[in-house]
Amino acid sequence: MPLIVQKYGGTSVADPDRMRAVAENVAITRRHGTDVVVVVSAMGKATDNLIALAGQVSAARPGREMDMLLTTGERVSAALLTMALADLGVDAVSFTGSQVGIITDTVHGKAKIIEVRGDRVREALAVGKVCVVAGFQGVSTAKEITTMGRGASDLTASALAKALGADACEIYTDVTGVFTADPRLVPQARKLTRVSFDEMLEMAGAGSKVLALRSVEFARNHGVALHVRSAFTWEPGTWVTDEQDDRRGGKERAVEDPIISGVVTDTSESKVTVVGVPDRPGVSATLFEPLAAANINVDMIVQNTSTHGTTDISFTVPSADMTVAEDIVRRVADEVGAAGVTHDADIAKVSVVGAGMKSSPGIAATMFRTLADHGVNIEMISTSTIRISVVIAAADVERAARSLHTAFGLDSGADYGAPLPERR
Repeated sequence: MPLIVQKYGGTSVADPDRMRAVAENVAITRRHGTDVVVVVSAMGKATDNLIALAGQVSAARPGREMDMLLTTGERVSAALLTMALADLGVDAVSFTGSQVGIITDTVHGKAKIIEVRGDRVREALAVGKVCVVAGFQGVSTAKEITTMGRGASDLTASALAKALGADACEIYTDVTGVFTADPRLVPQARKLTRVSFDEMLEMAGAGSKVLALRSVEFARNHGVALHVRSAFTWEPGTWVTDEQDDRRGGKERAVEDPIISGVVTDTSESKVTVVGVPDRPGVSATLFEPLAAANINVDMIVQNTSTHGTTDISFTVPSADMTVAEDIVRRVADEVGAAGVTHDADIAKVSVVGAGMKSSPGIAATMFRTLADHGVNIEMISTSTIRISVVIAAADVERAARSLHTAFGLDSGADYGAPLPERR
């Protein structure tokens, strides 16, 4: 019998009505002769509410206890959905991450999966049950409850799909698929029918919230096709697959595919600048090693040309980690003899992503000219093979996203096979 893993996000199970709607969709899938494993997130803003509650009772908030607290949100969702399925006559059973054998390392809050055993899920499927699994969580090698970071229910679904040999992994969310830009910023954005793993990885890394970065990494590394769909309309969504072996879109990219697949915006980061850093070997390592030890992800980095033996180093970090990061950076700055530290929370990152840029010159020139023509100043630049990212003022993000979306022919009704605007 075919097996599908379905993951439902927080908005999909936000209230009793939505929970019953999800149960009906699972029941329909089961009646079509398919085994189903369901992964659920916490209801609506439940995780945010639990974090706020912890802040009201404790300033310390030890990682172990935060994981014990936050995993309750997904367990509530799993139990309630299983009850809703029972009302529909569907034999179902709920499991925590530890019960299904999701084994992680010992890092609380950002644990990484080491192994997925899945024995209890296989046993339940063998007797015809639907399995409802609490996402986002596992059990460490030290036998402690762990969480894997915000958005990690997607990762739970991908990992279970691989471990169980599922035929598909469906990610249900509050949007109908992956769009060429955030429709809230760019009304002309269109839904993509398919996107490659590499493009989706760059989109997720650049700030797209549709799929969690680690879930896409896992899916790519293990060949798990993802289908991003809406939990509200059930219409076909976006397939995220290996571009060279796309079972649902041909072996190669179509000739008329756009060079750029999407414009991604992110306002969740802050910029830190260390001023007057002595230009000598080892200083950068001294600066960034403590940030890595504190599990703070550093994104874009720019170092200015040395002048009179000193230089400035700027980098971006998640705004949520800014307080900890700034304390570390100020301490290190004093140690190495830097002149000072500044930070800017009012920034945004805008990225253009597309596998087509590997063989198309002029992408950067078009991007920079478009931003210049619309009065958008660039503060930092970062590139990869299929992505160009810039940091700009947060106030300019909407203007930047819309102008780039138009410049690269992504607007609804555009001729995607048309050449790029002429370089000026």
